[in-house]
Amino acid sequence: MFLAVRIASPIRLDARIMIQSSEFLIRSSAHRLALCIGLLCIALQYAGLADSLRFDRESIDSGHWWLLLTGNFVHLGSSHLWMNMAGLALVVALVWQHFSALQWLLLTLFSSLVVGVCLWLFNPEIQGYVGFSGTLHGLIIAGVLADLRIYPKSAGILLILVVGKLAWEQVGGALPGSESVAGGLVVVDAHLYGAIGGGVLGILLIALGRWQNSHRDTAPDSETP
Repeated sequence: MFLAVRIASPIRLDARIMIQSSEFLIRSSAHRLALCIGLLCIALQYAGLADSLRFDRESIDSGHWWLLLTGNFVHLGSSHLWMNMAGLALVVALVWQHFSALQWLLLTLFSSLVVGVCLWLFNPEIQGYVGFSGTLHGLIIAGVLADLRIYPKSAGILLILVVGKLAWEQVGGALPGSESVAGGLVVVDAHLYGAIGGGVLGILLIALGRWQNSHRDTAPDSETP
């Protein structure tokens, strides 16, 4: 009996830690936002709205400007969708703690818009586009930049890997096997545009946060008579 108790106690402790961690993630508004983003992409895909919401140059030229944004949240098919959802889960696991829900929302929308607008302006050969991967590159770049101050070595390595991937794609095209998994051509410029958008806004948000912290630290304490 004593041996059973000794063995069971660590198991109960691990289970308690897992439950508490899950409750924290559910209560965290930033993590709820990530869940909502994922569910939105899944719902749009399985509702059959990919064709209606995809980046379509002819429709955008006709005034359907919202397609610059919505094209980032629909996908070619299930394999493309779940590949990007796995990428979102990885970003959440690695760097999601560095920004608030509002900041991540701004990063998501801004990175997505940068992808759509830049494809429209600089890639006239692209008539249609779907996928969250460009936005994902913006999110990971912003998160890694924020992570540099806390974990400079690991964040620096991850930043080098992401930048190296982007450079490879610009020189050699999509990574081997990525197009077969996605089920279509990979628009590597979308990754670059998303990374630039996320990087720029990420730097601004980090700088704003540091300015607010320094201003708060140097502000004189108020005294009550």
